Amino acid sequence: MRKLLAISLLTIVLVACNQNSSSVLQEDKEAKAMLQGVWVDEESGDVSFRVNGDTIYFADTTSMPAYFRICEDSLYLGSGAVYGIVKQTEHLFWFNNQNGDLLKLQRSEGDDDGGEQMQSAPSVLTYTHQVKIDSVVSYNNNRYHWYIAINPTKYKVTKRSYNDDGLEVENVYYDNIMHVSVFQGPKKVYSSDLRKQQYRGLVPEAFLDEAILANMEFSHIDADGLHFNATLCIPDGASCYMVESTISYTGVPSMKLVEY
Repeated sequence: MRKLLAISLLTIVLVACNQNSSSVLQEDKEAKAMLQGVWVDEESGDVSFRVNGDTIYFADTTSMPAYFRICEDSLYLGSGAVYGIVKQTEHLFWFNNQNGDLLKLQRSEGDDDGGEQMQSAPSVLTYTHQVKIDSVVSYNNNRYHWYIAINPTKYKVTKRSYNDDGLEVENVYYDNIMHVSVFQGPKKVYSSDLRKQQYRGLVPEAFLDEAILANMEFSHIDADGLHFNATLCIPDGASCYMVESTISYTGVPSMKLVEY
């Protein structure tokens, strides 16, 4: 019985190993070697990307370089995107982009195409509307002086999008910290930095990961306190959430989602 069990276990292990080995795609090193260099669009002559080693550097200055592999007639980018290769020679590289369109590239032989100047460390974008604003408001004969300071940080937010060639690229933005202060005369009612992580539970986690704390504005004053609206947006996109932060007259903050 033990012998039969051992044979059965050995059979399962061998089958599992065979399945794992068959599921691993072998990289086509010859195809990768042929892709080295600068590639331009056959029709427009515009540079699409430069390949150096196992990395693709895109033509624009904001897209992050991408690790790539070529396996079984497909181009795999580090982001997980896969593109079917239609034709590849020493001087031609044709493949279907994200939309299924056939992208025809040819190797550049010129020295003035700008491909060698592509940055290995692309620009990180800062996304702000204002730097500092303040004003004085009144309620029940009491005057309150509020301040908002929008401070760019070095915290990076990565956003995936598609470039002009229909390829998935990653752009990096610096997030912001919003500082809000409220004073009644010389008395400090509230003073604190606000980060996008503080909006968890009000804004979906997946959205928050790619969002920037883009702006903070004073809204109004009433019996509940001073109301400020924070805007969290996907950079360069139309998707935003607005969260209202209310500072009570005793300095206690509260938040609620008002728009998305």
